[in-house]
Amino acid sequence: MTKQQWTLKARPQGIPDRSEVDIETRTIDHVPDEHLLIECLYFSMDPAIRGWMSDVPNYLPPIPLGDSVRSSVVGKVLQSEADGFSTGDLVVGTGGWETHGVVPAAYFSVIPPDSPFPAHYYLSALGAVGLTPYFGLLRAGKAAAGQTLLMSAAAGAVGSIGGQIGKILGQRVVGIAGSDEKCRWVTDELGFDSCINYKTCGDMEQAIRGACPEGVDLFFDNVGGEILDAALMNLNKDANIVFCGSISNYNATEPVPGPYNWWQVLARSVTVQGYLISDYLSEFPEGQAQISEWINSGQLKFKEHIVDGFENTLDAYNLLFEGKNDGKLMVKV
Repeated sequence: MTKQQWTLKARPQGIPDRSEVDIETRTIDHVPDEHLLIECLYFSMDPAIRGWMSDVPNYLPPIPLGDSVRSSVVGKVLQSEADGFSTGDLVVGTGGWETHGVVPAAYFSVIPPDSPFPAHYYLSALGAVGLTPYFGLLRAGKAAAGQTLLMSAAAGAVGSIGGQIGKILGQRVVGIAGSDEKCRWVTDELGFDSCINYKTCGDMEQAIRGACPEGVDLFFDNVGGEILDAALMNLNKDANIVFCGSISNYNATEPVPGPYNWWQVLARSVTVQGYLISDYLSEFPEGQAQISEWINSGQLKFKEHIVDGFENTLDAYNLLFEGKNDGKLMVKV
């Protein structure tokens, strides 16, 4: 059978374009042992993919040139050569931007057939988008009631859920987002205590100080760059930073200076925790069970932004870097 895939043809310089990532047709002629043939139904659009496109060392190896772009996907099993998977199963795991794929079974899990939620929830609130802030706050960040949580990219998929989890845990939550509309959403709809529009606030360090008059106990960093620098100047003694992402730097074409205020880590005895959701793989069922309860009780709300059409994948992906996605971004194949 044939498939279409978005092939990585060259290492992107800045935001990826069709000279670097483009559609090709390939042939599938064999499904090895311990592999699955799946029809891809949804792709997850995640900032981390941009790092995998480059050849800079990362927590996963670079995507080889000539391969499909790596991504979390939801798919339907068409052929199984592995125990525990049957034809017709809906599965979620690490695949690629392709209409069909032959994938290692070890990279996938079966979506419970009795799940009351749509399959694409397993790429959003019940997948990495929800589990990342869940374990990032509870485990890596050691979140506790009474703390002030500062959440960058607060209106994004991870940040919006993370802020709500902070409120459930009894924290005072201050978000940082890129428009007044996004700030209103996280405060009025999601219950954040305050939100800073980083595009209009002027002096970011002073804006954080005004929104967090008692200082910041936990900073959940999805952005890096100037926002990290400003946050460093507002941390309390023994504060925690959960370093989850650095989207401000992903498309940089020149070396990016380190944080100018990094000395605050020493001055205030700050703990910086680099954080990968894969570190908590064995605990995923616990996290999914708790998040499911919060969704059903109405304590946790989230948006999904689903773009229709395989051919629109690259344009959809680049919405992440233009700030134009409205919720967890996915492509419906």
